[in-house]
Amino acid sequence: MKRMRILFLGDVVGETGRMVFEKHIQQLRQEHQIDALVVNGENSAGSGKGITPQVVEFFKTNGVNVITTGNHIWQKSEIYPYLQANTDLLRPANFPRETPGVGVTTFNCDGVLIGVINIQGRVFMRELLACPFRTVESILIYLKDKTNIIFVDFHAETTSEKMAMGFFLDGKVTGMVGTHTHVQTADERILPGGTAYITDLGMAGSLNSMIGMKKDPIIKQLISQMPTRYMVETEPPYFMTGAWIEFDVQTGKALAISRVRVDDTDEMQIPDSQ
Repeated sequence: MKRMRILFLGDVVGETGRMVFEKHIQQLRQEHQIDALVVNGENSAGSGKGITPQVVEFFKTNGVNVITTGNHIWQKSEIYPYLQANTDLLRPANFPRETPGVGVTTFNCDGVLIGVINIQGRVFMRELLACPFRTVESILIYLKDKTNIIFVDFHAETTSEKMAMGFFLDGKVTGMVGTHTHVQTADERILPGGTAYITDLGMAGSLNSMIGMKKDPIIKQLISQMPTRYMVETEPPYFMTGAWIEFDVQTGKALAISRVRVDDTDEMQIPDSQ
């Protein structure tokens, strides 16, 4: 039996998250014997929302195979041409077909073809999107002729919608990971049909923050109900969370899933890129 491991990292927030990622990713790959790497980068621009071509290049230089995203993918218009011309950066597949980019891709890892699907939930999300369940079901028809090793990043707000998608996909994909809430959940497991599942991967950034952002303005907004400007937190301590999935190359079934977490108390010189 040939086994491989793929590591998924949750939302990398701003320059803070990128610096934590860059500092620890190689050691993390060696420690857990990782073969491939998928990162959610929708918040990785300096402002903490969106992504730029320069940030995509940063991730690729650091060994990322595919970058997934979510509802913040449209924040930086300079990424639109990149989305149009490349498939290593995904936007959710259930956005309208007129939007730039694609929501599914494949990549080769040591001679093994791996499929990745990016999809977005609808519960408590502002966008009016196509049904994520029907969309991913349609994509699977396309992918199954290419590979039986398929992973899904489901970018959604509620645990219930993510769990529903996990059970919907059980036995049809190798693994489903959730993103968007930036809070790592402790429910990783192999579902009855052989699909690895975790409700949310978490994030990379500053620990004493609110989903990577400075907390005081957000608390003030919640109390006053007045608009505020969100700013990426740069102060230590820092952390990065995600999960790796081990799978059987022949069957495409998941064999194991494990959460990962890196903590860092060292202060970093993070530019103010707000």
